[in-house]
Amino acid sequence: MWAYILAHENAVPLWRSLMGPTKVFRARHTDPDSIRGAYGLTDTRNTTHGSDSPASASREIAFFFPEFDERRWYEQDEPRLRQGQVLYSPQERVHRLLQADEAEVT
Repeated sequence: MWAYILAHENAVPLWRSLMGPTKVFRARHTDPDSIRGAYGLTDTRNTTHGSDSPASASREIAFFFPEFDERRWYEQDEPRLRQGQVLYSPQERVHRLLQADEAEVT
């Protein structure tokens, strides 16, 4: 199992749209290109989970990532990420600011 924190304006509805309907049978017929429509097996084995609200997301983030300080992220990290080039670190599995001495990978 992998757990991620997705950060984006309107992240909850965007992610829920990509996942597709919770019921796999419905997803297969109404949204077959969604994650659940393409890969879900049953309603309890539907391949993915997403919070249903920002409040639920905060609770679930605290559960899966107890070391993550959401308030600090919004106050310090998020504004900095909006200002600079972002680099994904596969080793850390996080996005971070591109440092001045790092060339942008294209």
